[in-house]
Amino acid sequence: MAEINSDGAQDLIATALHMADAAGQTILPYFRNTGLAVENKLDQGFDPVTEADKAAERAMRDVLAERRPYDAILGEEYGSTAGTSGLTWVLDPIDGTRGFMSGTPTWGTLIAVSDADGPILGVIDQPYTQERFIGGLGQAQWVGPHGSGALQTRATEELDQAILFTTFPEVGTPAERSAFECVAAQARLTRYGMDCYAYALLAAGQIDLVIEAGLNSYDIQAPIAVIEAAGGIVTDWQGGPVHNGGRALAAANAKLHAAAMELLNA
Repeated sequence: MAEINSDGAQDLIATALHMADAAGQTILPYFRNTGLAVENKLDQGFDPVTEADKAAERAMRDVLAERRPYDAILGEEYGSTAGTSGLTWVLDPIDGTRGFMSGTPTWGTLIAVSDADGPILGVIDQPYTQERFIGGLGQAQWVGPHGSGALQTRATEELDQAILFTTFPEVGTPAERSAFECVAAQARLTRYGMDCYAYALLAAGQIDLVIEAGLNSYDIQAPIAVIEAAGGIVTDWQGGPVHNGGRALAAANAKLHAAAMELLNA
């Protein structure tokens, strides 16, 4: 992990929050706009993108150009920009564009700062509900219109008491869905299609598990930092690092993580 002193940490946090503000202000005029144009990135299948996605990433990149031009950037819409500091900002301007285009407030802006070992700071921001979840560099907190508080994952240790969220069956192969369903069959409650908001709820102690597949690094790096700061665990399905994307298993605690991982690999 990169050595970052107190002043450096505060600057990274302040920059991340400034970026979240800029993205939210850019995105909101597009949300629930019935005239919003939606493009498809794929020749086969459906991976939507809107001008809101693109404009929000540009707004965040503008903040970095002013405040931290020496850091690298990896963004969903505009790819990689090299840096010299050893730190990379990993950006998903709208995680959950399917939800965004449908008018549901479960999308969010994801901002992470990563070093060579993975994310060290993450922000999950939902500008419409005005909720923000921050984790890493000594931070583990949420703020919103109805208050604020510390992030802390739940103590649920048994699968039959666990609340599980996922984007399946929308994302993932048939084999991956089948493995997920082995866990879902044991869980107390399973909910679908919540995108990054599910990870925020896990960090806030509202749910216990999130299981997904087919992720990119910009989908998962901010949630990793936020959940780990709240006391949770995020790995791939074999228990290894997942900050480069792939199959993710996020759990409130080690015992629940082990139980879910065993079923995913049965």
